[in-house]
Amino acid sequence: MGWRIGVDSGGTFTDICLFHEETGRIEVWKVPSTPRDPSLAIGEGVVEALERLDAASGEVGYFGHGTTVATNALIQQRGAPTGLITTEGFRDLLEIGRQKRPDLYDIRADKPKTLVSRDLRFGIAERVRHDGSVEHPLDEPALRAAARKLKAAGVQSVAIAFLYSFAHTAHEELALRILAEELPEAFISASHRIAPEFREFERMSTTVVNAYLGPVMRGYVRRLEGRLKEMGLEAVPHLTQSNGGVIGFDTAVEMPVRTVLSGPSTGVVAALALGEMTGNENLITFDMGGTSTDVALLRRGECRLVGEAIVHGYPIKAPMLDIHTVGAGGGSLVHVDSGGLIKVGPRSAGAFPGPACYGHGTAEPTVTDANVFLQNLDPKFLLRGRMPIRRDLAEAALRTVADKVGMDVAETADGILDIVTVNMAKAIRVISVQRGHDPRDYTLVAFGGAGPLHAARLASELEMRQILVPLTPGILCAMGLLMTDLRTDLSVTRLASLDTIETNALDEIFSGLERRAAAWFAAENIPPEARILRRTADVRYAGQNYEIAVPVPAGPIDQGAIAAIRQGFLADHQQLYGFIAEGEEIELVTYRLEASARTEKARFTPQPIGSKDPWHAGIGERPAWCRQARAFRNHKIYDRLRLTPGNIVEGPAIIDQMDTTTVVPAGMTARVDAFLNLIMEAR
Repeated sequence: MGWRIGVDSGGTFTDICLFHEETGRIEVWKVPSTPRDPSLAIGEGVVEALERLDAASGEVGYFGHGTTVATNALIQQRGAPTGLITTEGFRDLLEIGRQKRPDLYDIRADKPKTLVSRDLRFGIAERVRHDGSVEHPLDEPALRAAARKLKAAGVQSVAIAFLYSFAHTAHEELALRILAEELPEAFISASHRIAPEFREFERMSTTVVNAYLGPVMRGYVRRLEGRLKEMGLEAVPHLTQSNGGVIGFDTAVEMPVRTVLSGPSTGVVAALALGEMTGNENLITFDMGGTSTDVALLRRGECRLVGEAIVHGYPIKAPMLDIHTVGAGGGSLVHVDSGGLIKVGPRSAGAFPGPACYGHGTAEPTVTDANVFLQNLDPKFLLRGRMPIRRDLAEAALRTVADKVGMDVAETADGILDIVTVNMAKAIRVISVQRGHDPRDYTLVAFGGAGPLHAARLASELEMRQILVPLTPGILCAMGLLMTDLRTDLSVTRLASLDTIETNALDEIFSGLERRAAAWFAAENIPPEARILRRTADVRYAGQNYEIAVPVPAGPIDQGAIAAIRQGFLADHQQLYGFIAEGEEIELVTYRLEASARTEKARFTPQPIGSKDPWHAGIGERPAWCRQARAFRNHKIYDRLRLTPGNIVEGPAIIDQMDTTTVVPAGMTARVDAFLNLIMEAR
């Protein structure tokens, strides 16, 4: 028994959470990120954290990591030079797409850059029909000629995406062997391994993104592995997927596209655990960091899993938690547009140079500068004194905006917070109101370095009645790494009518997926008692373009299982779209199997409720901006680590801790529950 470590590497800070399996002790640490090579901050931060605890690296039994490496490489277009091999006549599909305009009325909207230039896309004679039958065999000489051209062009990665390869994989398997012979150093991705599902454009896009990110992820993982070995870490490291589970480093290298939401997914996992602990199953997560804000809706103790999403303009078919992201964080830069209006984000000051108050030369103000000037944040230090900051620099940066709009600095700073709040409220309405959920029926879980700072304003904007702030909100994503399971998702597409499909045919489909899951369990050395399987099917009305994931009962498929799928689909369709189409044919499309391995997780023990009076946690007071009074007003300051179960903090107050700051405005109270969470409500 020893320490379990979770590390979440963000754009601004790298968060480290340590949990001792025997004693239940939790320790947190936070260091500035090193965007040039995130493994530097991870290595240094873990060493510092272990030294603080007088612990040796040999005592670490588990190491989990959430990363933004793949996401940032995609956003910043820093992937590897990539080629594409596809069916003859389809090489332009990657650029044509679905001919949809995502911003219909925005004449200045830019299309995402095509990740493979036209001269590196090759159509090869071969043809598989929709039913998996071969109409034309693969032209091997043409493929070898294309491979040599790609090699001469200096590509580091190749994507293979033949038409209907999900129904017949032999052509892509042959192409893999040929390309491995012709380009032995290249990273090669085949669509039947990366996204074995229908919709050729999305499957091709996913495979190209995977190939584009492959060499970047491979280089990063190998560097990190080297640093961990140098530290003497013996635990097998794991990386988070977009679906909230973890995978080994080798799998992450092979399928980096599954890690594009690696960081934020673990925050959702931790929030699910919080909901289970507190008995609150309906939650909306609000993860505000330095660069962006991620939100998700958790209903009845579950977060919706989607099989397809558009990530930074690129369609990706991969299982991922339904997380919505906006470019609004503490480091979001503020400017005045041509119409004289204040705009916040999506550009960010990042970890370096960071906000103006850091003193590294940033002249534009950020959301953090607004909070520092308003003294919601300590005006002298962050990270509990480890990071000095300057309020005068924040004020000077804010004044450049205030002078342009004819307002004083305090009003400008308050307006900036209002604007960023509206941006975040829009994101929450996308995952709630637009899908038939009233946010007032949910509890807002605020975490991330800036989440608790803004939670009260956001809840007020959405008329939400309750806010839950975890014990360690600034590093909750890192903590989520200690609460997740090893997991993979398998899928296959076969169109069939729910009305006419034979039960044995459906049984055989899931049996095939279960055989693949058994092979994965064996490869990962998962004992039978730790294995978990969960089945779903993507279902739609015939003629619809979008499917709904519906649970499929465990065990042999019989008419009872068919009826359960039908009822599940109808209930979800009613919830999502507001109607049921009586008498319309229901169609099964894609069948999915979630295979996970139950692992030891961080557990928390409730403590007895004590006194309401938090006097023992008071550490002073300071004037901070009071939104209700539109003026600075004295706020009591409390040390979060000194608060005990039962304590009630009345606003206006500020609760300080190393990883974040919680603002309790006038008219609200913050109650400490048995698990040391803060429960904020209006008085």
